[in-house]
Amino acid sequence: MQKEGQVRIPSGCAIAAVISKKADRIPGNIITEAMKPMHDRSNGLGGGFAAYGIYPEYKDFYAFHIFFDQRATRKSCEQFLKERFEIMKSEMIPTRKIPAITDEPIIWRYFVAPLKSVLLSMQLDENELVVRTVMKINTEMDGAYIFSSGKNMGTFKAVGFPEDVSTFYRLEDYAGYAWTAHGRYPTNTPGWWGGAHPFTLLDRSVVHNGEISSYDANRRFIEMFGYHCSLQTDTEVITYIMDYLLRLQKLTPREAASVIAAPFWSTIQKLPEEQKKTLTYLRTIFSSLLITGPFSIIMGFTGGLMALNDRLKLRSMVVGEKEDKVFIASEEAAIRMMEPDAENIYAPAGGEPVIVTVEEGHL
Repeated sequence: MQKEGQVRIPSGCAIAAVISKKADRIPGNIITEAMKPMHDRSNGLGGGFAAYGIYPEYKDFYAFHIFFDQRATRKSCEQFLKERFEIMKSEMIPTRKIPAITDEPIIWRYFVAPLKSVLLSMQLDENELVVRTVMKINTEMDGAYIFSSGKNMGTFKAVGFPEDVSTFYRLEDYAGYAWTAHGRYPTNTPGWWGGAHPFTLLDRSVVHNGEISSYDANRRFIEMFGYHCSLQTDTEVITYIMDYLLRLQKLTPREAASVIAAPFWSTIQKLPEEQKKTLTYLRTIFSSLLITGPFSIIMGFTGGLMALNDRLKLRSMVVGEKEDKVFIASEEAAIRMMEPDAENIYAPAGGEPVIVTVEEGHL
């Protein structure tokens, strides 16, 4: 009989990411390889990927990826979209049948542009119209779920192990300058297609390993600003918090990290005066958005990635580099699968964001 310490017990879900700072296109099979040594971190109840720079021919249009439970739902949803957007292209997302992925919904994508007349009549900018459309469809249209809504990016997710999800969506046919990936091991929420990671809104995508004990407080605050948490998972609220802080409050990614993984008050008091003033302001104004509990997250956005641990670093995350590429994962083994000769491997400190952006002029 094996004793304690002789059995490997993975600490929750698997996350991984890669980005080229020169915006070189990375094929989807690279990020898939990263998930293989972390197979035991998930249990087949959710896997997914987000990719940036994969739709260059439609880069000026919002790419809606949508799950439908039946054709009639797709038709009614499409009619609603036509009232707000010009649909430039509409098609099924290519998939391949494999035994490991079952009960798939109808999976469609639309490349759309907001109608100027709608923007004028509703007095909204393009991004706000998209956010309101996503919230309305996901909460009011039974059987339809927009799971990706950014420009020149897309999310691909399902119930299954991440390696199988990659095969199902034919990710080897895509290439992007940045990828994130997730293997899910849900502990207190159901496994369903919409509950798989990444969670996205506009161009921001979030993959998460951990558990948010502050979920109710975070949710109550964010829902005061038009967001609706309806997907039966705590990770959803992180995505909306980041949209609120970055898009609506105009914070930088580093400032947003100082909100959700705020330093302890005792730490703030020891800092230089200007830094102390800034962090005191952020902790005071956005106190309801402090995320407590163990977590490691990777957020993708146009032109970059941000990785962040909770301030106590209760979940593993490592970073490595090789030439212009930066790799992030729950385990070093995953980085080595993407780049065997990765250098400068290190584990970021708790609460310290790792922010990587594409170099100016390359995007």
